[in-house]
Amino acid sequence: MSFLVVDEDDIKKGITTDKYFIWTERVLKEKNVNPRVVAEVTTSNWGVFAGLNDVLELMEGLPVDIYAMPEGCLFHPYEPVLFIEGNYLDFARYETPLLGFLCHASGVATEAFKAKLAAGDKRILSFGTRRQHPALAAMIERAAYIGGVDGVSNFSAEKYLGINSVGTMPHALIISFGSQLEAWKSFDEVVDDEVSRIYLVDTYYDEKTESILVVENLKRIDGVRLDTPSTRRGNFRRIIEEVKWELGIRGRQDVKIVISGGLSIEDILNLKDLVDVFGVGTMIAGARPIDFALDIVEKEGRFVAKRGKRGGKKQVYRNWDTLEDEMRLFDAEPPSGKEGLLRKFIENGKIVEKSDMERARELALREMEIIRRLDKIEEYLK
Repeated sequence: MSFLVVDEDDIKKGITTDKYFIWTERVLKEKNVNPRVVAEVTTSNWGVFAGLNDVLELMEGLPVDIYAMPEGCLFHPYEPVLFIEGNYLDFARYETPLLGFLCHASGVATEAFKAKLAAGDKRILSFGTRRQHPALAAMIERAAYIGGVDGVSNFSAEKYLGINSVGTMPHALIISFGSQLEAWKSFDEVVDDEVSRIYLVDTYYDEKTESILVVENLKRIDGVRLDTPSTRRGNFRRIIEEVKWELGIRGRQDVKIVISGGLSIEDILNLKDLVDVFGVGTMIAGARPIDFALDIVEKEGRFVAKRGKRGGKKQVYRNWDTLEDEMRLFDAEPPSGKEGLLRKFIENGKIVEKSDMERARELALREMEIIRRLDKIEEYLK
């Protein structure tokens, strides 16, 4: 093992579980206790569901049934996003990795969704995989893409996800040449024509001066990127206004403004009237995991639940015009005009439906448009 990364086979075997599940297995086996149960995954927050693809890989081959919301689906507090039916000992030790897959990916997808919701028609790029373990790069970019970002920067996305990665240039390129102008011209000469010419303009001089250097010395210019750190920004809005003014009086209103560097939702909301593209890093890639929990809600056909949880196998029904949900027992009469969200993905260990990344993204973007139509953006940005 070159890097301290848990082997896929060990995850599949349940080695990445919490120790108390090992003790639980031992006790239940020795006492011959192995009830048929329904266990559901819920949280007290809202978010965008992601990570199901890994859960299906994890649980394939186990003698259980799994129902879940599709990836990309908005979920609301206390709704089950997934439930498992089976004998408890057949899946007990998989609770830890199952929750890890869902909590992390859903957290990233939710922050990406918020960023894109805040940006409106302006572009959001995922720039933050450098803030996380590289073994997670493809997972992070997949979740961010499902959440609605317009592009991802990590090159591994091309191999593992089949989507093109995007990018501009680092300060290191300019410093290596020792000259902004030489670096910009070399980039233009060498990089493939289909790549946008977005030039970094804050390496040695202020952003305005370097932006003027770009437009006065290069022909093809798609944009300028301001990666100004917070310690040097001052009034960042005034800086961007200054850059746009200098570009405008030189007849280059077509040059897009791209910004990056520790951006927040507040930055996106406050600057989207000036900025064309936001490169968002830590806010998305370092998203706080969704605090999902897995709880038994039925045992041998009887309703059971610990304090704070609702017993019984449930279905969540959605009114797609309003995004309002209603929760009922799974076998109860469905409400009229609403669609059940939880559907079967695994039947007795066999995957009967795979989770598709593109369909998940389409669903998230559809929900985003409904939120905008309902004028509930602020509600979902809290």
